[in-house]
Amino acid sequence: MIFEPFSAFNASEYMVKFTTSAWERREAYALRRDVFCKEQGIFKGDDRDGFDEYAIPIVALSMMGVAADRVVGTVRIHEEEPGLWWGSRLAVHSDFRAIGALGTTLIKLAVSSANAFGCHTFLANVQSQNGLLFRRLHWEVLDEFEIHGKPHLRMKADLSYYPPCRTPETGFVALPKRAA
Repeated sequence: MIFEPFSAFNASEYMVKFTTSAWERREAYALRRDVFCKEQGIFKGDDRDGFDEYAIPIVALSMMGVAADRVVGTVRIHEEEPGLWWGSRLAVHSDFRAIGALGTTLIKLAVSSANAFGCHTFLANVQSQNGLLFRRLHWEVLDEFEIHGKPHLRMKADLSYYPPCRTPETGFVALPKRAA
């Protein structure tokens, strides 16, 4: 018998949606710890804070057919005051960052769902190295500063590019780029 090595499984699509189950929330927190504590060393032990008590977590799920396989990306949103929304803790698993659609789709659902909830201003403190991505997604820089010793940009989304999403529990599909 000849055994050919199997290629690693690559999902044909990713579902980006509000968390609707305990395992999605648990895995989103674990991914954030991996990215912000272990990989980047921004926080010691855990990155959770008081916003997690009321923020809405959003996840990107790797899909195996119609079943979710794992959480591969996350972001959270919260309303600070009526109409003023914030996005934070955007993280994509290192094995999935080459799938450019994940971060983009997480950002789109974050802003579009807040827009459906009556958002008039959507802000985020973005690590400077991610500023170009946000600019391409119609965000403007309001300020530059440091958080935890890392350069950040305070950015504001242009809401006219984010139509309201009234079904965030089912969210959006992110398709990976196909090789030519």
